[in-house]
Amino acid sequence: MTLFGYKLPNMSSLILWGILWEIVGQIELTFFLPPLSEIFATLIEIGGTTPFINALKETALAFSIGTFSAICIGVPVGILMGKNQLIDELLLPWVNLFLSAPLTALVPVLMVLFGFGLKSIVITTALFAIWIIVLNSRAGVRQINQSLVEMSKSFGASQLDALTKIYFWAALPEILSGVRIGFIRAVKGVIIGQLLISIVGFGSLFELYASNFLMSHFWAVLIVLFALSFIIAEFLAYLERRVDYYASRR
Repeated sequence: MTLFGYKLPNMSSLILWGILWEIVGQIELTFFLPPLSEIFATLIEIGGTTPFINALKETALAFSIGTFSAICIGVPVGILMGKNQLIDELLLPWVNLFLSAPLTALVPVLMVLFGFGLKSIVITTALFAIWIIVLNSRAGVRQINQSLVEMSKSFGASQLDALTKIYFWAALPEILSGVRIGFIRAVKGVIIGQLLISIVGFGSLFELYASNFLMSHFWAVLIVLFALSFIIAEFLAYLERRVDYYASRR
């Protein structure tokens, strides 16, 4: 960020928005937006409580299983789509359909099929994350230099060797980009699942605080969620930058 010709640290914009938030909260324009200082004080107050810790554990469990499943399924499927024209033609319309469709509308169907427990929340989380992972993995494979594939064949590499030693590593920058965006979408999926399927985890806290108009508590939980999402996204972006040399070698 640059201001009056001076380059400011990357977090400067957040500090400026935080100051503006504090000013708006202090002059009490709306009860919906309490001062930022009050929100952080509330976060310190509830951060060590048993309900908050249990909610964090439940949300982290559903998020971890859902995103892990999305990666384990999405990356191989995307690689196969990029590698095989027939598989690509069969699956690409469905991937594009689910990527653009309002997945929230499928939540009642998941509730009927899988019940109201953790399984439905995990599947909802995976559904939000998997499609962008598939598309990015496919895009990465399609950019691979065919000379690499021909070289592997000339050295007698099996299909499994080609997938694990050529396609995966050459497509790794795009795969990581898809995983990063998938993680961000998975945060939305796990909260929607916990709000609509079973009122547990952070979903239960959002429901409790919103219904009782405890806005400082509501924003405290939301800031924790935003912070965790931001940290994960930045870590994956760092990994993307670290493997950029794979793209230059294609």
